[in-house]
Amino acid sequence: MLKPQIVEPAAVESPLRRLPAFWRAVIRLFVVAAILLSLNQLFNFNFAGRFVLLDNQYQFVLVALLLPFAFVMWPGRKGSGDGRVPPHDIALGLLAMAAAAYLTVRGRDVVDGGWEYAIPGDEWPVLATCYLLWALLIEALRRVGGWTITIIVALFSIYPVFANLALGPFFAAAVPLQDVAAYHALSTESIFGIPMRAFATLVIGFLLFGAALQHTGAGEFFINMSFALFGGVRGGAAKVAIFASGLLGSMSGSVVTNVLTTGSMTIPAMKRTGFRPAFAGGVETCASTGGVLMPPVMGATAFVMATFLNVPYIEVCIAAAVPSLLYYFGLFMQIDAYAARNGMTGLPRAELPSAWTTFKRGWHYITVFVLLIFMLLYLKQEVLAPFYATGLLLVVNQIMPHARWGWPELLRFLDGVGRIFVEIAVLLLGVGMIVGALSMTGVIGSFANGLLYLAGNQPLVLLAMGAITSFILGMGMTVTACYIFLAVLLAPALVKIGLEPMAVHLFIMYWGMLSFITPPVALGAFAAASLAGSDPMRTGFEAMRLGSIIYIIPFFFVLNPALILVGSTFDVIEVTISAFLGTALIAAALQGYVIGIGWIDAKWALRWPVLALMVIAGLSFAAPGGAHIGLSNIEFALTGFALAVPALFLVWRANRR
Repeated sequence: MLKPQIVEPAAVESPLRRLPAFWRAVIRLFVVAAILLSLNQLFNFNFAGRFVLLDNQYQFVLVALLLPFAFVMWPGRKGSGDGRVPPHDIALGLLAMAAAAYLTVRGRDVVDGGWEYAIPGDEWPVLATCYLLWALLIEALRRVGGWTITIIVALFSIYPVFANLALGPFFAAAVPLQDVAAYHALSTESIFGIPMRAFATLVIGFLLFGAALQHTGAGEFFINMSFALFGGVRGGAAKVAIFASGLLGSMSGSVVTNVLTTGSMTIPAMKRTGFRPAFAGGVETCASTGGVLMPPVMGATAFVMATFLNVPYIEVCIAAAVPSLLYYFGLFMQIDAYAARNGMTGLPRAELPSAWTTFKRGWHYITVFVLLIFMLLYLKQEVLAPFYATGLLLVVNQIMPHARWGWPELLRFLDGVGRIFVEIAVLLLGVGMIVGALSMTGVIGSFANGLLYLAGNQPLVLLAMGAITSFILGMGMTVTACYIFLAVLLAPALVKIGLEPMAVHLFIMYWGMLSFITPPVALGAFAAASLAGSDPMRTGFEAMRLGSIIYIIPFFFVLNPALILVGSTFDVIEVTISAFLGTALIAAALQGYVIGIGWIDAKWALRWPVLALMVIAGLSFAAPGGAHIGLSNIEFALTGFALAVPALFLVWRANRR
């Protein structure tokens, strides 16, 4: 059986300190406390008897349990992660814990007195604690997220103090420093605003579920099942990457982690069967990027989106289903065309695992996903569903003789949960201050009006501006931070011109993801290139070509929400079928091979005109009509048909000769 290595997101993307046994034990203890606290709050177990935590107190306690370990797990500077935790880092952790604990004690006074707007003069300890928490969080963000996101958050967090000096739509009345500190630390719009609320209610359960899947061997099951089903067909190793990465991406929520986990198995197999190293790395990059966009578990950004839109998380999953399938379909068609054009075969059947044997060893993973989807769709228990699914998984796992945990496995699981809890919590707490600063100054409405004025109220112009901005911010910020920033600034303008809110927020998330496959950043491509032994930039450009459909899908569903299943049944079916036909044509043109017809010869005089016709026909099929375009779905489809038929006929004639 193939056994992929478990790779934690934090371990991959951050220079973690190598901790001694004492600190690992302390972190595990606090992680267990955080899990129990969440269970108590979300299930109303009332462990503490008559004492009930308010929502703000619950979040304060979570911060007290998690934030201190940002200073323990991440060293203050590179190259200092030798395992010894210096006294100043211990002091910073204790200060963070004390600050959050003090705010917990004063939580009811904060709510009753409305202190987020003005702290009474005699409550100077609360104000001092607000300043302290603000400063500690900026330093924790620097360690966990890096300098780029830290500078952006720090500038925005202090911006209200100097808002009267800002230009254009950012001009606003200045806010006194003490009021800014109070608002950041005590209000429900900043540090403890939408991002942290999403973590405390939705994200924490799904992170626990994803970690349980990884550490109980779900990765091994999904990869083995993918090899068993698709490894023997033409281009099989690359097709395995699509299915395995699509499934594993839901578990890890991290593109780079996904690349390193599945790529360690799929990239060598692709190279063995004839794929060029850069192409193999590009395939894995695209497959792993799409995994984070694939329901039912889509990473932290999707949960924050559900909180922003104030809709059940399952609605985000349903809306993302067709675009993610369309993306993977385009990738699959390109791989199949490439393999057919180059006469590639699959892996020898004797080297592949048995599908039945694999299923017998891992059927329980499918069971827990069924339970999760049932609770999301039918019972509407999105907050509790991942906890039930995790509980079922751990119980069944102990029954299965080949996967049963002992103490070492349990401790490794707690280590993994601790790393991802602390990392995600710090990032969400930090970017919450961007939301708080903009909310405090009230510039959101004026900024939206300014964008509309610049774009001349033209949806396509505003979308292009949004796409470019999302992509640029995605280079230096995490996807979640980029999404939150633009959900506050850009989304209101797009919604104001009549676009569907869900489509707008998905549009922002998709374009924030594109930096993972697009040079010069292309973090996913760089990780894949290290496994493939290829040039990172060449791997990035291969990933761009293979994943090219993802650059246009967001424009399609935001201009006609039928692609995210909003609209009449007829419109949804019509637009979806047309989009899949268009994607198939674009994939064939990009690879120069039409499945079922043949190769588009590089020496053929009509090659480039025919390829151009196929691309335009594919775009016509895939582009949904609507009020913002001026053409109907039928008119677009007929245009695509009129262009595709002669192009495909010419290819057929050329191959027949």
